[in-house]
Amino acid sequence: MSQNLLEQLRQYTTVVADTGDMEAMEQFRPQDATTNPSLITAAAQLPQYQSIVDGVLRDARKELGGNAADALVANLAFRRLAIAFGQKILKIVPGRVSTEVDAHLSYDTERTIAQAREIIAQYDHAGIGRERILIKIASTWEGIKAAELLEKEGIHCNLTLLFGMHQAVACAEAGVTLISPFVGRILDWYKKDTGLDYQGAADPGVQSVTAVYHYYKRFGYKTQIMGASFRNIGEIKELAGCDLLTISPQLLGELSATEADLPRKLDPEAAKSLPLERITMDHAAFIKAHAADRMATDKLKEGIEGFSAALEKLEGLLAKRLAELEAVPAV
Repeated sequence: MSQNLLEQLRQYTTVVADTGDMEAMEQFRPQDATTNPSLITAAAQLPQYQSIVDGVLRDARKELGGNAADALVANLAFRRLAIAFGQKILKIVPGRVSTEVDAHLSYDTERTIAQAREIIAQYDHAGIGRERILIKIASTWEGIKAAELLEKEGIHCNLTLLFGMHQAVACAEAGVTLISPFVGRILDWYKKDTGLDYQGAADPGVQSVTAVYHYYKRFGYKTQIMGASFRNIGEIKELAGCDLLTISPQLLGELSATEADLPRKLDPEAAKSLPLERITMDHAAFIKAHAADRMATDKLKEGIEGFSAALEKLEGLLAKRLAELEAVPAV
């Protein structure tokens, strides 16, 4: 009996759900799940998750007191909402969930560390072990340095918004648990910059992740690679064998509905014999490499701004919902 692409992919790669929609997770049975501010904002607006949102808002109001301004309550609630979703998600997936630090802190090492510790403390309070949590942090130099310290404390990190080899090398040297290179966003940039279309192995996002995979396996780094932000199943097929791939429900559906052979493209043993040179990466080298990489510079800046805007939108939605809840007389 032939297998669909999703079943075959699972033989080579850990499949992760790139969504805040728990119904989709129950349908596709991923090992792990990852969310970001945009996905949490989208999920928070779905009727089936209104009880989670309302519960977080009521708890925030209770914690801050009845005289606290709605904006303060909404601010506290949005910082708690991702953790509330994370707790629910961990009842569905057997593995880990990624919870993101506020994107506004991407260039602030100390505040990133403080918020990461706060997130872990809340999961600890809920009885969830830190082996099931990945703290998502943007792959700025400051974010990577924060992750390096957190990993030494036993707090595992997922470095996101990763677009360049310099970011990947710095993350590996820092000993982070996981990186999330953004395949589709790299493709988007090159299509816009060149006016060309790219398919299969010629896709710049596929090439970027493949290069990072080969480098990590060649030099024996423990940091795992989780390809993210896919635009089509062709990109996923080209990265079969990557440690993990985080995939949207739409593309998970396409993979499960498609029956065809899926050969393994990335293999750790094959990578070990590649003639690669080791890259030295300190702060000065990182800054120089980042400035020289227009794509990585553009997409990191755009990604941080986008996630920050999503948080601000969510905070506004929560303030509005809080006003609606408080307009209803107590029974």
